[in-house]
Amino acid sequence: MTRARRTLLSLALLLAFTGRAESADSGPPSRAKVIHVVVALCDNRFQGIIPVPARLGNGDDPANNLYWGAAFGVKTFFRKAVDWTLVSGSRSPSAAVLERAVFKHSRNDVILVADAYRGREIRQAVLDFLRFASGSGVESLEIAEGSQRRKLAIGGGADLVAYVGHDGLMDFQLPESPRQADGRRRDAIILACVSKGYFQAPLRLTGAAPLLWTTGLMAPEAYVLKAAVDGWMSGEGGEQVRRRAAAAYDRYQHCGLTAALRLFASGW
Repeated sequence: MTRARRTLLSLALLLAFTGRAESADSGPPSRAKVIHVVVALCDNRFQGIIPVPARLGNGDDPANNLYWGAAFGVKTFFRKAVDWTLVSGSRSPSAAVLERAVFKHSRNDVILVADAYRGREIRQAVLDFLRFASGSGVESLEIAEGSQRRKLAIGGGADLVAYVGHDGLMDFQLPESPRQADGRRRDAIILACVSKGYFQAPLRLTGAAPLLWTTGLMAPEAYVLKAAVDGWMSGEGGEQVRRRAAAAYDRYQHCGLTAALRLFASGW
Protein backbone atom coordinates (compact mmCIF):
# COMPACT_ATOMS: atom_id res chain seq x y z
CA MET A 1 0.00 0.00 0.00
CA THR A 2 1.42 3.36 -0.98
CA ARG A 3 2.03 6.09 1.58
CA ALA A 4 -0.72 8.23 -0.02
CA ARG A 5 -3.29 5.44 0.29
CA ARG A 6 -2.25 4.76 3.90
CA THR A 7 -2.71 8.46 4.69
CA LEU A 8 -6.15 8.54 3.09
CA LEU A 9 -7.21 5.38 4.97
CA SER A 10 -6.00 6.79 8.28
CA LEU A 11 -7.89 10.02 7.64
CA ALA A 12 -11.09 8.12 6.80
CA LEU A 13 -10.83 6.04 9.97
CA LEU A 14 -10.22 9.17 12.04
CA LEU A 15 -13.27 10.90 10.57
CA ALA A 16 -15.45 7.83 11.12
CA PHE A 17 -14.32 7.53 14.75
CA THR A 18 -14.85 11.24 15.37
CA GLY A 19 -18.32 11.10 13.84
CA ARG A 20 -19.30 8.16 16.07
CA ALA A 21 -17.93 9.95 19.15
CA GLU A 22 -19.79 13.16 18.38
CA SER A 23 -23.00 11.23 17.76
CA ALA A 24 -22.66 9.37 21.05
CA ASP A 25 -21.88 12.54 23.00
CA SER A 26 -24.63 14.71 21.56
CA GLY A 27 -27.58 12.30 21.88
CA PRO A 28 -31.21 13.39 21.93
CA PRO A 29 -32.10 16.39 24.11
CA SER A 30 -33.58 15.61 27.52
CA ARG A 31 -37.38 15.78 27.80
CA ALA A 32 -38.81 18.65 29.83
CA LYS A 33 -40.93 17.77 32.85
CA VAL A 34 -44.50 18.92 32.31
CA ILE A 35 -47.05 20.03 34.90
CA HIS A 36 -50.66 20.50 33.79
CA VAL A 37 -52.95 22.47 36.11
CA VAL A 38 -56.73 22.41 35.69
CA VAL A 39 -58.32 25.49 37.29
CA ALA A 40 -62.10 25.58 37.69
CA LEU A 41 -62.86 29.30 37.87
CA CYS A 42 -64.78 30.35 40.96
CA ASP A 43 -68.46 30.84 40.12
CA ASN A 44 -71.15 32.14 42.48
CA ARG A 45 -73.95 31.15 40.14
CA PHE A 46 -73.03 27.69 38.91
CA GLN A 47 -71.12 26.19 41.84
CA GLY A 48 -72.25 25.16 45.31
CA ILE A 49 -70.00 27.61 47.13
CA ILE A 50 -70.43 30.28 49.78
CA PRO A 51 -70.71 33.37 47.56
CA VAL A 52 -67.65 35.57 47.21
CA PRO A 53 -67.65 39.20 45.95
CA ALA A 54 -69.23 39.31 42.50
CA ARG A 55 -66.06 40.39 40.73
CA LEU A 56 -64.13 37.41 42.12
CA GLY A 57 -66.93 34.93 41.57
CA ASN A 58 -67.71 35.55 37.89
CA GLY A 59 -66.81 32.26 36.22
CA ASP A 60 -66.74 33.90 32.78
CA ASP A 61 -64.10 36.51 33.74
CA PRO A 62 -60.64 34.95 34.19
CA ALA A 63 -58.89 38.30 34.60
CA ASN A 64 -60.57 39.02 37.93
CA ASN A 65 -61.43 35.53 39.10
CA LEU A 66 -60.48 34.40 42.60
CA TYR A 67 -58.61 31.33 41.33
CA TRP A 68 -56.96 32.86 38.26
CA GLY A 69 -56.50 36.61 37.99
CA ALA A 70 -56.80 37.70 41.62
CA ALA A 71 -53.68 38.19 43.75
CA PHE A 72 -53.46 34.55 44.79
CA GLY A 73 -54.92 33.11 41.60
CA VAL A 74 -52.79 30.69 39.60
CA LYS A 75 -51.94 32.96 36.67
CA THR A 76 -51.20 36.06 38.73
CA PHE A 77 -49.21 34.29 41.43
CA PHE A 78 -46.96 32.36 39.05
CA ARG A 79 -46.53 35.38 36.77
CA LYS A 80 -45.17 37.35 39.74
CA ALA A 81 -42.96 34.52 41.02
CA VAL A 82 -39.27 35.26 40.39
CA ASP A 83 -38.48 31.67 39.41
CA TRP A 84 -41.21 31.30 36.77
CA THR A 85 -41.59 33.08 33.43
CA LEU A 86 -44.78 33.34 31.39
CA VAL A 87 -43.71 32.11 27.94
CA SER A 88 -47.05 31.99 26.15
CA GLY A 89 -50.75 32.44 26.56
CA SER A 90 -53.86 31.85 24.53
CA ARG A 91 -57.58 32.49 24.69
CA SER A 92 -60.20 29.76 24.38
CA PRO A 93 -58.00 26.78 23.48
CA SER A 94 -61.16 24.67 23.84
CA ALA A 95 -64.87 25.21 24.33
CA ALA A 96 -64.63 24.79 28.11
CA VAL A 97 -61.32 26.62 28.65
CA LEU A 98 -61.32 30.41 28.55
CA GLU A 99 -57.58 30.95 28.86
CA ARG A 100 -54.30 29.04 28.90
CA ALA A 101 -51.04 30.24 30.45
CA VAL A 102 -47.70 28.47 29.95
CA PHE A 103 -44.80 29.05 32.35
CA LYS A 104 -41.16 27.92 32.32
CA HIS A 105 -39.03 27.50 35.42
CA SER A 106 -35.87 29.59 35.52
CA ARG A 107 -33.53 26.83 36.78
CA ASN A 108 -35.19 23.50 36.07
CA ASP A 109 -36.32 22.19 32.71
CA VAL A 110 -39.96 22.24 33.82
CA ILE A 111 -42.98 23.64 31.96
CA LEU A 112 -46.24 24.43 33.76
CA VAL A 113 -49.42 24.65 31.69
CA ALA A 114 -52.47 26.13 33.45
CA ASP A 115 -55.98 26.09 31.97
CA ALA A 116 -58.78 28.34 33.25
CA TYR A 117 -62.07 26.47 32.83
CA ARG A 118 -65.29 28.46 32.65
CA GLY A 119 -67.01 28.26 36.06
CA ARG A 120 -70.11 26.55 34.71
CA GLU A 121 -67.84 23.91 33.12
CA ILE A 122 -66.60 22.60 36.47
CA ARG A 123 -67.87 19.11 35.70
CA GLN A 124 -65.74 19.07 32.55
CA ALA A 125 -62.78 20.44 34.52
CA VAL A 126 -62.96 17.63 37.08
CA LEU A 127 -63.41 15.02 34.37
CA ASP A 128 -60.48 16.35 32.34
CA PHE A 129 -58.26 16.38 35.43
CA LEU A 130 -59.02 12.70 36.03
CA ARG A 131 -58.48 11.89 32.37
CA PHE A 132 -55.09 13.58 32.47
CA ALA A 133 -54.27 11.70 35.68
CA SER A 134 -55.08 8.44 33.89
CA GLY A 135 -52.85 9.24 30.90
CA SER A 136 -55.74 9.99 28.53
CA GLY A 137 -56.36 13.23 26.67
CA VAL A 138 -52.78 13.74 25.52
CA GLU A 139 -52.39 17.02 23.63
CA SER A 140 -49.41 18.38 21.72
CA LEU A 141 -48.33 21.94 22.51
CA GLU A 142 -45.56 23.93 20.85
CA ILE A 143 -43.74 26.76 22.61
CA ALA A 144 -41.00 29.07 21.39
CA GLU A 145 -37.51 28.87 22.88
CA GLY A 146 -35.48 31.59 21.23
CA SER A 147 -35.54 30.90 17.51
CA GLN A 148 -36.54 27.27 18.04
CA ARG A 149 -39.88 25.60 18.62
CA ARG A 150 -40.33 22.95 21.30
CA LYS A 151 -43.09 20.35 21.24
CA LEU A 152 -44.56 19.17 24.54
CA ALA A 153 -47.03 16.44 25.44
CA ILE A 154 -49.52 17.98 27.87
CA GLY A 155 -52.79 16.76 29.38
CA GLY A 156 -52.36 13.01 29.80
CA GLY A 157 -48.74 13.42 28.72
CA ALA A 158 -47.86 15.45 31.82
CA ASP A 159 -45.70 14.19 34.68
CA LEU A 160 -47.70 16.01 37.36
CA VAL A 161 -51.36 16.97 37.11
CA ALA A 162 -53.19 19.32 39.47
CA TYR A 163 -56.73 20.47 40.11
CA VAL A 164 -57.50 23.85 41.71
CA GLY A 165 -61.00 25.03 42.60
CA HIS A 166 -64.27 24.05 44.21
CA ASP A 167 -64.73 20.35 44.97
CA GLY A 168 -67.38 19.66 42.37
CA LEU A 169 -67.73 16.04 43.45
CA MET A 170 -69.63 17.39 46.47
CA ASP A 171 -72.36 18.49 44.05
CA PHE A 172 -72.48 16.08 41.12
CA GLN A 173 -71.47 12.71 39.75
CA LEU A 174 -69.30 12.25 36.69
CA PRO A 175 -70.58 10.59 33.50
CA GLU A 176 -67.57 8.27 33.46
CA SER A 177 -64.66 7.09 35.63
CA PRO A 178 -61.38 7.39 33.72
CA ARG A 179 -59.09 4.39 34.20
CA GLN A 180 -55.35 4.13 33.80
CA ALA A 181 -54.51 4.26 30.10
CA ASP A 182 -50.75 3.71 30.17
CA GLY A 183 -47.96 2.33 32.32
CA ARG A 184 -46.52 5.66 33.42
CA ARG A 185 -46.50 6.80 37.01
CA ARG A 186 -47.66 10.40 37.42
CA ASP A 187 -48.35 12.46 40.51
CA ALA A 188 -51.51 14.40 41.35
CA ILE A 189 -52.30 17.46 43.45
CA ILE A 190 -55.91 18.28 44.33
CA LEU A 191 -56.47 21.66 46.00
CA ALA A 192 -60.16 21.63 46.83
CA CYS A 193 -62.20 21.18 50.00
CA VAL A 194 -62.04 17.66 51.49
CA SER A 195 -60.47 16.40 48.28
CA LYS A 196 -59.09 13.21 49.82
CA GLY A 197 -62.58 12.14 50.83
CA TYR A 198 -64.28 12.92 47.53
CA PHE A 199 -61.51 12.17 45.00
CA GLN A 200 -60.04 9.04 46.56
CA ALA A 201 -62.11 6.47 44.64
CA PRO A 202 -61.92 8.09 41.17
CA LEU A 203 -58.24 8.99 41.51
CA ARG A 204 -57.32 5.42 42.44
CA LEU A 205 -58.80 4.20 39.15
CA THR A 206 -56.50 6.53 37.20
CA GLY A 207 -53.32 4.97 38.59
CA ALA A 208 -51.95 8.38 39.61
CA ALA A 209 -50.30 8.87 43.01
CA PRO A 210 -51.78 11.52 45.33
CA LEU A 211 -48.87 13.81 46.10
CA LEU A 212 -51.03 16.36 47.94
CA TRP A 213 -54.71 16.66 48.80
CA THR A 214 -56.87 17.90 51.65
CA THR A 215 -58.90 16.59 54.58
CA GLY A 216 -61.02 19.68 55.31
CA LEU A 217 -62.28 23.00 54.05
CA MET A 218 -59.64 25.21 52.49
CA ALA A 219 -58.88 28.15 50.22
CA PRO A 220 -57.39 26.63 47.03
CA GLU A 221 -54.95 29.43 46.34
CA ALA A 222 -51.77 29.32 44.31
CA TYR A 223 -49.20 29.71 47.09
CA VAL A 224 -49.99 26.14 48.14
CA LEU A 225 -49.65 24.90 44.57
CA LYS A 226 -46.30 26.63 44.16
CA ALA A 227 -44.97 25.24 47.44
CA ALA A 228 -45.96 21.71 46.43
CA VAL A 229 -44.48 22.11 42.94
CA ASP A 230 -41.21 23.40 44.43
CA GLY A 231 -40.95 20.26 46.54
CA TRP A 232 -41.85 18.00 43.62
CA MET A 233 -39.18 19.57 41.41
CA SER A 234 -36.64 19.01 44.19
CA GLY A 235 -37.49 15.31 44.29
CA GLU A 236 -38.98 15.46 47.77
CA GLY A 237 -41.25 12.77 49.13
CA GLY A 238 -44.90 13.19 50.01
CA GLU A 239 -44.35 14.10 53.66
CA GLN A 240 -41.87 16.84 52.75
CA VAL A 241 -44.28 18.24 50.15
CA ARG A 242 -47.10 18.13 52.71
CA ARG A 243 -45.03 20.13 55.17
CA ARG A 244 -44.10 22.68 52.52
CA ALA A 245 -47.76 23.12 51.61
CA ALA A 246 -48.81 23.46 55.26
CA ALA A 247 -46.11 26.05 55.94
CA ALA A 248 -47.24 28.11 52.93
CA TYR A 249 -50.89 27.87 53.97
CA ASP A 250 -50.10 29.00 57.50
CA ARG A 251 -47.96 31.88 56.18
CA TYR A 252 -50.87 33.31 54.20
CA GLN A 253 -53.88 32.17 56.24
CA HIS A 254 -52.38 32.55 59.75
CA CYS A 255 -54.17 29.41 60.87
CA GLY A 256 -51.29 27.85 62.80
CA LEU A 257 -48.91 25.24 61.47
CA THR A 258 -50.52 22.40 63.44
CA ALA A 259 -53.93 23.11 61.92
CA ALA A 260 -52.40 23.45 58.45
CA LEU A 261 -50.63 20.11 58.80
CA ARG A 262 -53.94 18.46 59.68
CA LEU A 263 -55.51 20.00 56.58
CA PHE A 264 -53.08 18.45 54.08
CA ALA A 265 -52.32 14.82 53.34
CA SER A 266 -50.07 12.89 50.97
CA GLY A 267 -50.51 9.33 49.75
CA TRP A 268 -53.43 7.01 50.26
